[in-house]
Amino acid sequence: MTPIMVSTPGPFSVAALYHFTPLEGLEGLKTKLAAFCCARKIKGTLLLAHEGINGTVAGEESAIDALLVHLRDLIPALAAMDVKRSTAREEPFKRMKVRLKREIVSMGVEGIDPNRLVGTYVEPQDWNALIANPQTLVIDTRNGYEVALGTFQNAVDPETESFRDFPAWAGEHRAAMEGRPVAMFCTGGIRCEKASAYLRQIGVEDVYHLKGGILRYLEEVPAEQSLWQGECFVFDERVGIGHGLVEGEASLCHACGRPLTAEDRRSAHYREGISCAACIDEYSDADRLRFAERQKQALLAASR
Repeated sequence: MTPIMVSTPGPFSVAALYHFTPLEGLEGLKTKLAAFCCARKIKGTLLLAHEGINGTVAGEESAIDALLVHLRDLIPALAAMDVKRSTAREEPFKRMKVRLKREIVSMGVEGIDPNRLVGTYVEPQDWNALIANPQTLVIDTRNGYEVALGTFQNAVDPETESFRDFPAWAGEHRAAMEGRPVAMFCTGGIRCEKASAYLRQIGVEDVYHLKGGILRYLEEVPAEQSLWQGECFVFDERVGIGHGLVEGEASLCHACGRPLTAEDRRSAHYREGISCAACIDEYSDADRLRFAERQKQALLAASR
């Protein structure tokens, strides 16, 4: 199926990428990639670990094209790297970071290797049929604040605050996974890929995950056929995106960092930069005064 074209492309090309593959010489790779990106005004984050690479970067389209070629030249195993491309009207990142990590997505469990044992990949075009099956247990492997902005119909929300919480949640709900298909999804595919490897390792057999994640689903599945509800949270200044990978209407509460829908912003508890309905009872009066001053300075800086 031909991907849906973004109707209002922005001047910045955004690439979300990851690949599980053994990497060595991480310090050298970090230095080369940081220099390459900075020389081309690419911004965002790349994470390197012995298990692979993960990140999202943005810049001019030609610069992102060049980076993807450079990555595959540096690391031939990245020929099969999963990349999702979208656009942003404004620069979605403030700086470039290349970091060395223990894991490219932090689960905190040793020995999880999606190259050795993993669930079955499901193409976006086949996802609806899988999750429409009433026997299928559909699990959103993202964190609670991401799920709140949008998710698939009938998906289970583990209500995790961190991906490191997923193994404990899976252990508590192991019995519910017996004898039925388990279908998992996440933003770009990396968390559900590792989660599916974990479930297979603890003995869950009938495991599936959405290839390319929500981003590829929103790119390839027409809105009129979609089982997605809401916007997909992204970790940059766009906050949320919808079908066709078009920027959505979500914003962030700059007091607590939670994503806000248009309805959230109509709450009596919402004050831009100061509070929202979710965090109205979480901070002191002194905190609110500090947030108000910060918001005032941000508005002054923007006006200048």
